[in-house]
Amino acid sequence: MYVPTPDGTALATDVCLPDGTRPVPAVLIRTPYGREAHRAELRGWAAHGFAALAQDVRGRHGSPGEWHPYRGHETVDGAATVAWTRAQGWSNGEVVAVGASYAAYCALVAVLAAHDTDRDTAVITACDAGPGAGPDDLHRDGIPDAVIAAVPALGLAETAREPGGPERLWARAGWWAAHGDRRDSDPDALARALADDPRLLEHLPVARLAERLSEGLGRELPSWPGLWAGPGRGRLVALGPTARLPLLAVGGTRDPFAEDTVALWRGWGGPSRLLLGPWGHRLTADPAAPARAHVNLGALYVRWARAALAGRLDPTRHGVVALGDSGRWHSAPGAAITPDATPPDPPETECRWPFGSPTGLRLLHGAEFSADPDRPVRSDDLTVPVDGDRADRCLLLSPPLPRPLDLAGAAVARINVTADTPSADWAVRLTVLDPSGRAGPLAFGIVRRTGPPGEAADITVPLGTLGRRLPAGTRLRAEIAGHHFPAHARNPHTGEDPVTATRLAPSRRTVNPRGSALHLPVVARRRYVEPAPEICR
Repeated sequence: MYVPTPDGTALATDVCLPDGTRPVPAVLIRTPYGREAHRAELRGWAAHGFAALAQDVRGRHGSPGEWHPYRGHETVDGAATVAWTRAQGWSNGEVVAVGASYAAYCALVAVLAAHDTDRDTAVITACDAGPGAGPDDLHRDGIPDAVIAAVPALGLAETAREPGGPERLWARAGWWAAHGDRRDSDPDALARALADDPRLLEHLPVARLAERLSEGLGRELPSWPGLWAGPGRGRLVALGPTARLPLLAVGGTRDPFAEDTVALWRGWGGPSRLLLGPWGHRLTADPAAPARAHVNLGALYVRWARAALAGRLDPTRHGVVALGDSGRWHSAPGAAITPDATPPDPPETECRWPFGSPTGLRLLHGAEFSADPDRPVRSDDLTVPVDGDRADRCLLLSPPLPRPLDLAGAAVARINVTADTPSADWAVRLTVLDPSGRAGPLAFGIVRRTGPPGEAADITVPLGTLGRRLPAGTRLRAEIAGHHFPAHARNPHTGEDPVTATRLAPSRRTVNPRGSALHLPVVARRRYVEPAPEICR
């Protein structure tokens, strides 16, 4: 069927109803990735007594109109669809907005638009709430009652750049090749283009990469330059404290948007829950997802939605983070702890691993190194050079762990560094080496600093929220580099905008081990929890 919007555009929508005739709560999924992919999910919700809707957003798949990612029409169309849902005879008036990735953005703007002064007029129009209506008048019409946001991609700016500034090149090129400026999707588009043109992502300027990419795709990507000129990041997170309805934020420690998920949960004004597993952006659908950390997300979503709609959720903040693939879960840092469960000492402590120390991280080589954009450190290669005479990174190694170590919380690297260029990116990559020497990723962070060449600076590089159990005998390897390509665009080191620059220059770097250290969130007292009861209480 088709759901009308205020401008007359009718959006293609699948509706799956449970057996019976009594009015029931509804679940709404608005997606650019094709509503047909959600049919099994809709049947699952219906089997548990919910009316379930999946809708193609404007301009995608079965819905007419023009496709403009992250534009205001998602707010208006979402509000109109919520109002339409509430008006149906099978609806009891309760609506849960659900979505993953871009669909999580759609769910969130439907919730937060009423609190955004720049959006009120659009939402009021969409809901037909009357000329004098305000945000409180919209709740029963265009604003859902609860929201489930999984691996949320919160906006153009959040997806285009890291919080510290560097451009997310590989992920954005892949997404735009697959979904940008087209009605349908082609997930393998970038892989085919790279097979034909392996140096495709080296094209300069980045702003005109779409011209070269279009040759391999056989179609134009006119919206590509606008990706890099999008408004500033953080709008939805900033609006979160104004929300009063329940939130379930779901993410993975291996997801590039994990920190946005945590920030959304931490700042939410209503009852908020966090589930952070050892997953990537596809969550448990990823073939590499650890079996021992498996969670039946569908069953958990149903249980949480029922508790949220019934008002049974504790108003404080709760959350859990998986300790890697150990099968253990720990209370998320920042979660509320009930008085009877408060341990006598803090559940997490920050453990400092100084650089250049035999008990911390021993310097192997590269206290002085060259960050050359023509030979950047690769993001897709965990091997490290053994030739210290031509160092392209600073390399450090810890001694083997004498006992198992549980990590849960935010990790940071604080480094004292110097660059001989006016702009420099500082990438820190942590790798775990098992007793046999096999390498696996642990954490990564990158920030951009501008300043007088040759001036020493203390820089903090956030490494994300960790959830991991490290066995005894594990060693930590730390790399500090000037590039992380092709995941991130190369800094030209000239002070020019990396998106428009066409000239690259090498940068000489120095890392002062005496003023640098790695800070890891070590679980001081193991208090394991079960994810479903913790999320739904």
